[in-house]
Amino acid sequence: MQVDSFYGYTPDRGISILFLVLFSVSTLIHTGQAVFSRAWWLLATAVLCGLLEILGWSARLWSSSNPGLPDPYEMQLTCTILAPTPLLAANFVILEKLIERLGAGYSRLSPRAYLILFCSCDIISLVIQAIGGGLAATAVSENTDPQKGGHIMLGGIAFQMAVITIYSILGSEFLIRYLADKPIPGRDITKGHLNTKLKLLTAALAFSTVCLFIRAIYRTIELSDGWSGRIITTEVYFNVLDGTMIVLALYTFNIFHPTLLLQDKTKSLERNQEKDADGDTVVA
Repeated sequence: MQVDSFYGYTPDRGISILFLVLFSVSTLIHTGQAVFSRAWWLLATAVLCGLLEILGWSARLWSSSNPGLPDPYEMQLTCTILAPTPLLAANFVILEKLIERLGAGYSRLSPRAYLILFCSCDIISLVIQAIGGGLAATAVSENTDPQKGGHIMLGGIAFQMAVITIYSILGSEFLIRYLADKPIPGRDITKGHLNTKLKLLTAALAFSTVCLFIRAIYRTIELSDGWSGRIITTEVYFNVLDGTMIVLALYTFNIFHPTLLLQDKTKSLERNQEKDADGDTVVA
């Protein structure tokens, strides 16, 4: 590792400025979009993610001048590890709204149950990562072994990755059932219309989830490799697999804004159980 650097390298000043600008612009836009559309839940999710990333990359910019200072290192360590968690909660909210619009009968869980279950898991993951990050940061500042905190952080990230996996499986099942018109047995038979806006939102949600999943995989491997391993001490991995993934996920919902794509208030259509002569479902 590089002497007098907590990172094992000196953070690139230009890259730090680039990400700081990208996150600042996205966060500002998200704030305006949330206020204009009165989507206050976005303030606690996308905007909070952006603010934490701004703090984290500001600290990395600070470290680009002196990578041996403990304060900016601790700041970026904690903020960048926690930042994606609120954004993941936004994905959970969006899936809930899509299920409400397209038909809860195709979902294994109710929209509200999805939201409560996955947001609760998200909070648990956040707490675990915060505890681990705090312990690791304290250990670094005291020149002691940060592995204990790192292992706790790893547990939080691994748990988050498992949550994303289960969420993706259940979300995919819902979409497949909707497209195949095969509701969960015993559930209501209400089906909404998958218009162009909802198709775009579904694609945006899938892309954002993939970005967050890639980042979770990277962080899991990074922390498993050890505090002085090759992955954590290689800057380009962090820039591409953490910073870039979160930038893409944030800007996805700037461009394909949930409230804009959900603003069509068309009610779900009730399907008639009678079949026409061709065996097709008659839609009222």
